[in-house]
Amino acid sequence: MKVLGAGPTVTMTECTSLQFVSPFAFEAMQKVDVVRLASLSDPELRLLLPCLVRMALCAPADQSQSWAQDKKLILRLLSGVEAVNSIVALLSVDFHALEQDASKEQQLRHKLGGGAGESILVSQLQHGLTLEFEHSDSPRRLRLVLSELLAIMNKVSDCSGEFFIKSSELFESPVYLEEAADVLCILQAELPSLLPIVDVAEALLHVRNGAWFLCLLVANVPDSFNEVCRGLIKNGERQDEESLGGRRRTDALCFLCKMNPSQALKVRGMVVEECHLPGLGVALTLDHTKNEVSEDGVTDLVCFVSGLLLGTNAKVRTWFGTFIRNGQQRKRETSSSVLWQMRRQLLLELTGILPTVRSTRIADEADAETEPHVSVYSGLKEEHVVKASALLRLYCALMGIAGLKPTEEEAEQLLQLMTSRPPATPAGVRFVSLSFCMLLAFSTLVSTPEQEQLMVVWLSWMIKEEAYFESTSGVSASFGEMLLLVAMYFHSNQLSAIIDLVCSTLGMKIVIKPSSLSRMKNIFTQEIFTEQVVTAHAVRVPVTSNLSANITGFLPIHCIYQLLRSRSFTKHKVSIKDWIYRQLCETSIPLHPQLLPLIDVYINSVLTPASKSNPEATNQPVTEQEILDIFQGVTGSDNTRLSQRFSITAQLLVLYYILSYEEALLANTKTLAAMQRKPKSYSASLMDQIPIKFLIRQAQGLQQELGGLHSALLRLLATNYPHLCIVDDWICEEEITGTGALLRRMLLTNNAKNHSPEQLQEAFSAVPVSHTQVMQILEHLTLLSASELIPYAEVLTSNMNQLLNAGVPRRILQTVNKLWMVLNTVMPRRLWVMTVNALQPSIKFVRQQKYTQNDLMIDPLIVLRCDHRVHRCPPLMDITLHMLNGYLLASKAYLSAHLKETAEQDRSSQNNTLGLVGQTDGPEVTREELKNALLAAQDSAAVQILLEICLPTEEEKAKGVNPDSLLRNVQSVITTSTPNKGMEEGEDNLLCNLREVQCLICCLLHQMYIADPNIAKLVHFQGYPCELLPLTVAGIPSMHICLDFIPELIAQPELEKQIFAIQLLSHLCIQYALPKSLSVARLAVNVMGTLLTVLTQAKRYAFFMPTLPSLVSFCRAFPPLYEDIMSLLIQIGQVCASDVATQTRDIDPIITRLQQIKEKPSVWSGICKVSSYKNGSRDTGSMDPDVQLCHCIESTIIEIINMSVSGI
Repeated sequence: MKVLGAGPTVTMTECTSLQFVSPFAFEAMQKVDVVRLASLSDPELRLLLPCLVRMALCAPADQSQSWAQDKKLILRLLSGVEAVNSIVALLSVDFHALEQDASKEQQLRHKLGGGAGESILVSQLQHGLTLEFEHSDSPRRLRLVLSELLAIMNKVSDCSGEFFIKSSELFESPVYLEEAADVLCILQAELPSLLPIVDVAEALLHVRNGAWFLCLLVANVPDSFNEVCRGLIKNGERQDEESLGGRRRTDALCFLCKMNPSQALKVRGMVVEECHLPGLGVALTLDHTKNEVSEDGVTDLVCFVSGLLLGTNAKVRTWFGTFIRNGQQRKRETSSSVLWQMRRQLLLELTGILPTVRSTRIADEADAETEPHVSVYSGLKEEHVVKASALLRLYCALMGIAGLKPTEEEAEQLLQLMTSRPPATPAGVRFVSLSFCMLLAFSTLVSTPEQEQLMVVWLSWMIKEEAYFESTSGVSASFGEMLLLVAMYFHSNQLSAIIDLVCSTLGMKIVIKPSSLSRMKNIFTQEIFTEQVVTAHAVRVPVTSNLSANITGFLPIHCIYQLLRSRSFTKHKVSIKDWIYRQLCETSIPLHPQLLPLIDVYINSVLTPASKSNPEATNQPVTEQEILDIFQGVTGSDNTRLSQRFSITAQLLVLYYILSYEEALLANTKTLAAMQRKPKSYSASLMDQIPIKFLIRQAQGLQQELGGLHSALLRLLATNYPHLCIVDDWICEEEITGTGALLRRMLLTNNAKNHSPEQLQEAFSAVPVSHTQVMQILEHLTLLSASELIPYAEVLTSNMNQLLNAGVPRRILQTVNKLWMVLNTVMPRRLWVMTVNALQPSIKFVRQQKYTQNDLMIDPLIVLRCDHRVHRCPPLMDITLHMLNGYLLASKAYLSAHLKETAEQDRSSQNNTLGLVGQTDGPEVTREELKNALLAAQDSAAVQILLEICLPTEEEKAKGVNPDSLLRNVQSVITTSTPNKGMEEGEDNLLCNLREVQCLICCLLHQMYIADPNIAKLVHFQGYPCELLPLTVAGIPSMHICLDFIPELIAQPELEKQIFAIQLLSHLCIQYALPKSLSVARLAVNVMGTLLTVLTQAKRYAFFMPTLPSLVSFCRAFPPLYEDIMSLLIQIGQVCASDVATQTRDIDPIITRLQQIKEKPSVWSGICKVSSYKNGSRDTGSMDPDVQLCHCIESTIIEIINMSVSGI
């Protein structure tokens, strides 16, 4: 058999002596290259005659002159061939009649169930098919072949997937093969609808010499090549070497691809796409690999098989893995097996890149005096390293995914390759990492003591050469870190982590039994890496420069993290603090994901001893000086960015370390006290020097690059520094960093940038004379960013006291307030301290005290001990209230932290004093209650001071300022018949500093009440001037919560609290006319009726005189209470009258009027209330309290009647 490029494919035995179409001839037919066709030999040309004769005789669609010339050449070429005449005779038959007879025969066979009954195409066969074919003319020959072919096709369609070989003299006789092939080609060309070429190709697989017939058929219809191949593959078996049909199909397709080698890889792609015939895909790849020119690079066989097993398509991976497993189970592992040929080719490629081979297993010329141990290979060539890595990954995939069991020869050569020594290049580092992981994954490759010794020597070489590889190759993630990491995992018995590490490095998920690692574990923990060696070596490993998430692989940080988790450093007394500090300094964005876990486990090793028996076995914390060095030059200078030595990542990580350390220290206070350990806490002065808010703001713009660091810092701030997480500050930051601020900054001129803090100080000094210069500089400063404003902070705050003087324009005050709020976004704590010290009252001959951050957290009320002029300067009062809110929050966090720090100390001292075990929990509860009481007293004191500030001073009273103007003005707009006049009065009262300060204070009180409703309850139980009730109820939206505790307040025994509760309720009913208010108001009326029966004369007068006006508000808000309130008023009047009845009868006219008013209110509706008051006040000095109370009752009733009649 003459076949070009014959490879390791399985050949059909019946086709050994047949002439196939060569690739040259097929390409000539495909391109209709007449010149190439003319150069073919007669045997080659004979195979293509059916197509050439049809081309010469049939009318062409191409009418060009060039085709006419080519047609002449074809006719000339055919003129000398004798077989052309018989083909011409075949083409002269009436194919239409032939097709009709064939259709009838198909119908007849379908009726008869496919049996071999009477044939319409061929009748009265007197001899065998071969003799009939020989003696027949062309039409009968066509009928004979067509009848036989249709019979085979029908049997194929009816066989339900079972393969069979159809014995047919017509297709087996070597004498008539060419004539039968001619007839077959003509039939398919002339009757394409009756004989689809894919169905014909499928039928030919079931006859002897079917592959030869198929190649001739496709060669004469070259355009059908892809269609035939796809059809055969689609109808093929999933595992082709398991059955005779699969092997014959594979052989036929191999012959087709040899005939058209340019389409072989495309056919291989069809194989993978359909997941059929894996042996064909491997066979085609082997043919292609042998024809490759380059030998140093990764071959197509390695790439193809690796792609199948390591690709993302699980279906393909399972399909090819089954092919490998099934191939190993078959006994016939001979050269005829595609799997055997693939393994042999891979082994040849593997041995081809090994340096010096000294092995008796593969070399034929084995030396009898060979040394008993296996020799170590010399260095692997650089051009072979990539190919070696690819081969290692392929063998890992074959063994781990496809279940390949290596032979002794393969195992030995693999071990020799894995233990070879590559050059110091990035590819060499990758090769060593793969080799090491493959040793861990497949420890069965090491089977003899000599091989085990070879592996130990290679591992020792890895340890020794690791630093050289890293320095020479320029790869930060070297295999040395992987060795350390695996050693640490072995010491801590984390075998699952080793398996994950191996799978991650190899890039594939393979099953590794933990029990298979036992031998490697002994080698690592006892011979190569003892725990002390691992710990000592890890500290000497240099830190990764510019560590970021862009650096992948296994780094020193992974090793240190695992050693910290296993507490190896403390166990062997090795200091790791300096290494961690250096690594934190050598970081950049994007943040490496291992940094935060490293810090957390390091903090745990600092605070928690490795064992209770040795409480001193802890790591050392980072010193305060080292921390300050990190933050040196972050803020406070003009050239901030130039003076920074460390990256923002390093600063944020150290900040995270400090905050996490302090939080962990407080959380473990009890545990540490039980161990009699007191780790040192970082000082408050250190925390004051760290620009926490500035760093958090920087982190906010880098959230994507910092991963989870920003959210972790926010969590720590909210817990330990709540005054730095005020919602108003975040909202203010959005305004400062928004689009508007960016547009304003675009207007920044060079003049604005040139203003120095000294110039600003000079401008402030000239404020008493001129305001222009300071206003101009302040306006320019508003265009600067927050960090650029930091140098001006001290000048701004130190001169705030000057702004309290009379005559300072409001615009200057508002600009200073705006700049202060901008600075508050980057340096709040330092800014607050400077501002509090600057706003202290200036007293002559008294030295002002300089408060510290700690002083203000202990006593936040210091903020309100400022210059009294601040209380009537709204821009500065806004700043003061902002600081007060922050320090109140800071004080809560400070006291909670202080309680945790000293809890166990006080408990132990209490236990020593009492000597009672059962009372150990008592002091803890008492301390918590004392802390809560202190905080409540602190908050309520702040609220009371702020409410006092809302009261007008004597000077303001002299000018006619009324504290309840807000409510009065609102009511005047609603009730007055002349709204213009009411609005003018409202504007007069609202456009003043006191009103603005009141609004600011009400906003803060609203926030405090919402944050903790208990503060509102405490303040109202304490009470405050009733003049402020209209202001607080109308100005604080959250005052409705007072409705919850007013019944409890009314129930208090003190008369003053009862009076305050009823007055408060009267204003709440007007503001919130709700069902709940109605029920509480009804309760209040009932309580007043009850108190009437129990109070003495003096207390009755003291109670009812201030509360009677509240009844008017009840009636205005809730008219259904009218009857109850009128009855109460008459009842009060009657009680008062009875007390004075024995003394005088002057009261009788009043009682009579009260009865008449109750019975006929419409008659008295026009009585002037003012005249009534005048008549009642005419002789109040001579009246006793009961008489005065009766006059007050009369006035109240008349006011209620007037209100009800007017429709209010």
